[in-house]
Amino acid sequence: MNTFDAKHIKNIALLGSHGCGKTTLAETMLFEAGLIKRRGRVEDHTTVSDHHELEHERGSSVYSTVLHTEWRNYKINIIDTPGLDDLVGETIPALRVADTCVLLLNAHHGVEVGTDLVWEHMQHYDRPVIIGVNQLDHPHADFDATVEQAREHFGPAVTIMQYPVEQGDGFHRIIDLLKMTMYVFKDDGGKPEKAAIPQEEIARANALHKELVEKAAENDEALMEHYFERGELDEDEMRQGLKQGMMDRTCFPVFCLSALRNMGSGRLMGFIDNVAPSAVEMPPKRLADGGTLSSTPEGPTVLFVFKTVIEPRAGQISLFKVMSGELREGMELVNDNTGGIERISQLFIVDGKERRHVDQLTTGDIGGTLKLKHTATAHTLHAPGRPIKLRPIAFPEPRSWQVIKAADPRSEEKLHAALLEIQKEDPTIVMRYERETSQQLVGTQGELHLSLLRWKLEHHYKLEPVFSAPRIPYRETIRRPAEASYRHKKQTGGSGQFAEVHLRIEPWTEDLPEPHGHSVRGKEEYDLATGGKLIFYNCIVGGVIDNKFMPSILKGVMEKMERGPLTGSPARDIRVIVHDGKMHAVDSNDLSFRIAGLHAFREAFALADPQLMEPIHELEVRVPADLTGEVMTDLQGRRSIVLGVDTSGRYQIIRTLVPLAEMDRYSTTLRSLTQGRGTYSERFHAYQSVPPELQQRLISVHQELMEA
Repeated sequence: MNTFDAKHIKNIALLGSHGCGKTTLAETMLFEAGLIKRRGRVEDHTTVSDHHELEHERGSSVYSTVLHTEWRNYKINIIDTPGLDDLVGETIPALRVADTCVLLLNAHHGVEVGTDLVWEHMQHYDRPVIIGVNQLDHPHADFDATVEQAREHFGPAVTIMQYPVEQGDGFHRIIDLLKMTMYVFKDDGGKPEKAAIPQEEIARANALHKELVEKAAENDEALMEHYFERGELDEDEMRQGLKQGMMDRTCFPVFCLSALRNMGSGRLMGFIDNVAPSAVEMPPKRLADGGTLSSTPEGPTVLFVFKTVIEPRAGQISLFKVMSGELREGMELVNDNTGGIERISQLFIVDGKERRHVDQLTTGDIGGTLKLKHTATAHTLHAPGRPIKLRPIAFPEPRSWQVIKAADPRSEEKLHAALLEIQKEDPTIVMRYERETSQQLVGTQGELHLSLLRWKLEHHYKLEPVFSAPRIPYRETIRRPAEASYRHKKQTGGSGQFAEVHLRIEPWTEDLPEPHGHSVRGKEEYDLATGGKLIFYNCIVGGVIDNKFMPSILKGVMEKMERGPLTGSPARDIRVIVHDGKMHAVDSNDLSFRIAGLHAFREAFALADPQLMEPIHELEVRVPADLTGEVMTDLQGRRSIVLGVDTSGRYQIIRTLVPLAEMDRYSTTLRSLTQGRGTYSERFHAYQSVPPELQQRLISVHQELMEA
């Protein structure tokens, strides 16, 4: 195993939409460097990257895969990512540790839906970008149209470094504008021959070369002066300017590729070697406390764990990037997130499912270790001494929630343990137990993500999960005051039970004045666990109910509020005034007054124009401008109230309020309406009244369930 210093280690993430050729390019890069003897094919399930059983079954990447290649005394760590937005939990960690993003575009389809979605995530990380126009050998490839689309979507930083002389079946020549030479490939690809630019291409090549020189010069004042003086930059000066432009994100160089036919990958790797920045050249990393950490081999040893893999035999594998310092086998590091001490007992680099032992890794390199006891994804490990914690990875919130339970109730504990283990690998799978509805929920990024979760549970853990839509957490309240009384009397020999309670209930609001016509002896205010308030007044005069029984009446009221009379949903925002009653010197006790308070409250509630409340969510939908109408029509059918529509580039941002009951499977609907280009976020807004016809229907359903 060759050793590399920090300046000769480059980290790239292969990104792009589904089917753009990321895995094939990774395979070609390994083959071209001689690390594998023959290129595998995705269709044959023989690639280094897509090695998982699930990926073989689906015929596409499901997990991000770490591998590496070596090209001309440089080491290039590659993270091959899946291209589907439901699998964003695999893409975001790759973005976090990559120093350069290689964004592949399909020369046939151009900038696709998945490309736009990946680009949105890339925007949060400010990484240098290289654009590879792949599949130029496709019969319908169109390089110029693809580049034009890229500029429309990603801006003027898109800069042509190469262009094809021909496209389609005859693709085999690429003109390189940095070296001003033409690469000529054989039919089976591989190492090209260099040739002079044909006469018919000289004018175009010169014009594009001039644009490239100007793009390189504009990033450095000294280079700009040289350009004005000489009208040209030499190759080294252009590399210097292009590197600065990439780091400033004012230059996204465009390369030509046919990964399937092994054309163009060597030149791309050479550019990554010579121009793409290494970790030590990147800006300091931000820490959780607001400070920064410079990537340097002389600094303290710091690791950032970006991915966790659970293997049946090996157990937990932690993949990390060395953010600073040197890492050697046997070192003990502190986990700044948990305070635990971890010993690096094994150290290796990863190539798909293969692991290669190494003795040490330097700053910028990516490696793995086994069986860290206190460490999870996004944790920071560092040498003992000054605390260092890198910012955590910001994973997106779930877009879809489902109830999950085991088909066999005896497997519930095993199911819970399996979900916890899966969550270690994929933090975008979120578990939540709803005490109110007594349901275990699991949150995912969409239908595909949910289906992959099902596959894991069935195939790896031999469980049969059952998914269903969550119950809506309705609330109950009242719209007008009402009074009721209840006498509880029971005589069974000896001491009996007696209590009589008279109370008044009213809708509670913040500006409600103190009760009129009653003498207030005590007031208690409760913020309910399920939201809203209960205000409880003791207005007993003349000692008709002993003060010691008031907590029992309150307990009865609260017991009924936990399961309201309409649908069994919690009640909220009610003021209760206990103003009269009776007691017996012998037969009155706490139990009697709790029962009387409960029934008096229930009867008053039925007379107070009870109202069912439903949760309303604030929804923000981001859709292409030309599809806004279809999305708005669908939202109107979901009882939504549109708050406004804003413009963001080529997209419209629709802000609306939608009942949670209307949001089931919305991610699937939106994806269908927008061909996958629409995204949304939601958050709780408020509880609002349920329409009368829906309220009656929900009450009827509840009554049928109670009678069944």
